[in-house]
Amino acid sequence: MSTQEITSKTASGGGEQGLTGAPHQAVPGSTTVAGRTGATEPAATRGKTSIADVVVVKIAGTAAREIPGVYDMGGGLSRTIGAVRDRVPGGRPNVGRGVKVEVGERQTAIDLDIVVEYGVPITDVAHDVRENVIAAVERITGLEVVEVNVAVNDVRLPDDDGSDSAGETRVE
Repeated sequence: MSTQEITSKTASGGGEQGLTGAPHQAVPGSTTVAGRTGATEPAATRGKTSIADVVVVKIAGTAAREIPGVYDMGGGLSRTIGAVRDRVPGGRPNVGRGVKVEVGERQTAIDLDIVVEYGVPITDVAHDVRENVIAAVERITGLEVVEVNVAVNDVRLPDDDGSDSAGETRVE
């Protein structure tokens, strides 16, 4: 084989035979980069590299959160559950919240659900998120990003801090 090829492996797919005859099981939800084999090939091209879907999810989520104007990610229910999870001692924030990916043999498509800060131009934020996510995923994984769909689900208003500023309720 003269060039590297990327093959998609699924949980239902069987394993492959390695050089020793031992079966090589693919990780479910991952993309495998197959290199060349043989003692005459350069060391860097021998063997396989698997990239799990969750890797792409984490890279895309982190890249999207880096953009100024992105307040949070995910839909209403996932943000609520995430807020509870973040308050649990020892809990870590879920960087994959609001991110869905499809990973193929050489390409990936990404869907993002974001919440923007009030006052920022939404089209500019979406453009910056798209650029940053594509650059990060392509640089780190080597997969071609064919599309990044950005859905703005909410706008965080300045007074959306969750507390009543007057300290009074309407109902006694």
